[in-house]
Amino acid sequence: MSPQPEPPGDLPEVEKGGSRQEEANVLLVDADAAAAGGGGAWRGSPVGWLRMLARELHWSFVAGVVSTYGVSQGLGGGIMRVASDYYWKDVQRVQPSAAQVYQGVTSIPWMVKPLWGLLTDVLPIAGYRRRPYFVIAGFMGVVAMLVLSLHSKLHVLFALLALMAGSASVAIADVTIDACVAENSIVHPHLAADMISLNGFCASVGGLIGFSISGFLVHAIGSQVNLVFLKGALGMLAIPSALVILAGMMIKDVHMPNFPYELAHMKFVEASRTMMTTLKCPEVWRPCVYMYMSLALSVDIQEGMFYWYTDRNAGLSFSEGFIGFIFAIGSVGSLIGVILYQNILKDHSFRSLLCLSQLLLSLSGMLDLILVLRLNLKLGIPDYYFAVIDEGVSKMINRIKWMPLLVLSSKLCPPGIEGTFYALLMSIDNVGLLSGSWAGGLILHVLNITRTEFKNLWAAVLIRNAMRLLPLALLFLVPRSDQNSNLLPADLLTEDDGAPQVDNVELTSLTVDGKSSTVNLHQGCKNQDDVENDDDEASLLGNRS
Repeated sequence: MSPQPEPPGDLPEVEKGGSRQEEANVLLVDADAAAAGGGGAWRGSPVGWLRMLARELHWSFVAGVVSTYGVSQGLGGGIMRVASDYYWKDVQRVQPSAAQVYQGVTSIPWMVKPLWGLLTDVLPIAGYRRRPYFVIAGFMGVVAMLVLSLHSKLHVLFALLALMAGSASVAIADVTIDACVAENSIVHPHLAADMISLNGFCASVGGLIGFSISGFLVHAIGSQVNLVFLKGALGMLAIPSALVILAGMMIKDVHMPNFPYELAHMKFVEASRTMMTTLKCPEVWRPCVYMYMSLALSVDIQEGMFYWYTDRNAGLSFSEGFIGFIFAIGSVGSLIGVILYQNILKDHSFRSLLCLSQLLLSLSGMLDLILVLRLNLKLGIPDYYFAVIDEGVSKMINRIKWMPLLVLSSKLCPPGIEGTFYALLMSIDNVGLLSGSWAGGLILHVLNITRTEFKNLWAAVLIRNAMRLLPLALLFLVPRSDQNSNLLPADLLTEDDGAPQVDNVELTSLTVDGKSSTVNLHQGCKNQDDVENDDDEASLLGNRS
């Protein structure tokens, strides 16, 4: 069932009836022509590729991606990763298992992304759907980081709340720009992989810069800001949040001054019904189950490795600057993963690419085992070089695994609630990441890996690597289709008059008119499921053998 229709005065300027059908046909023909002409190619250089995306999708969309993914998540995330690790270790002085759990708790705002998505889809503020949420997100981040950095003896509970507020800031900005990605993926399906590549490219470049300077900031200034100069590693995170505010003020958005706020609750109900109906489709819930399980089974023991890296007695005694350098090389590996995906892997099927990436992920984890057992020294490779190689390879493969999951999520969003549903899918991913993080904390606790005791760290690494192979048994849940195909049934992508959903997508909300039937939607999903049922059963038998 579609969201409650808006009054004609609030709709984007698209005529109803026959003119809407004609415009739909024109847009679809243009999209097909662009796809046939290689609209998704790099056009010879990254600069040409960015110009193509700015021309096809509007420059403000590209600017929004750069601000959100490049500056907020990439640059800010790089600084936060190193600073928060040292914050829990040296300021709060908690055990690695506790730090692993706390890092998972700070990701909780990412699990309620459907709430942020629902708000940005159905509840405009001052007549705008996207712009105010960028501003709110940036303001939350500025306040949270300043509060955290200005208190030298903050209780662990309040520190956790401040970090959660900072995480919520990034999550709200992320879901708002993701809504724009989902909108554009419907009208420009041939550019879906390019948009995901743009997100990953910006995040990797921003992370490279952030990680490169984070270790030196922690070493030179400390993990907390000076009250007078406000230039600590955590205090500097207020700057990316301020830039998100600026991006929100500049981003192109449609103003709807007469929005019927009294109908907002009806829109929430309708959007919730549409989400539940969509989730009942096997084409949707099967990939969701796989995405959750693949991330939950890839347990995270990063905090145990970090404590071992920096311990001066039983560990490798890496300095703050070198820790930042290691993570920076990880961002280089992630960027290489984006380039490999964009130029070589994006035309492969979801199932084959996820199978390959999961196998490589398990094998790359053995590099950690070699390092922990100090076998690299027997091979004549110093710890410094091997740790850098390990991080670069691991992050490259992680990015290759993550990219098709993002494309798959963008393909599963029904028109009208793109931001909400994409946020729901991303929250499923984040619940999987949280499950993996807490499972890793449990493993560290059971194996008695503490701030100074690491003799069982090799066992934790081995258990993690073995668990990474388990998602291979669930690959039958992933569609066989390639990443340029539409995955949703036709009934879900059309309105009741038969016209495709082709509203103006220059960072505006797609509005659904008419009365799409949930019964027809569910029936369409069921019919498409019958076609692929035999192939999925055969794949299941093949994985079991």
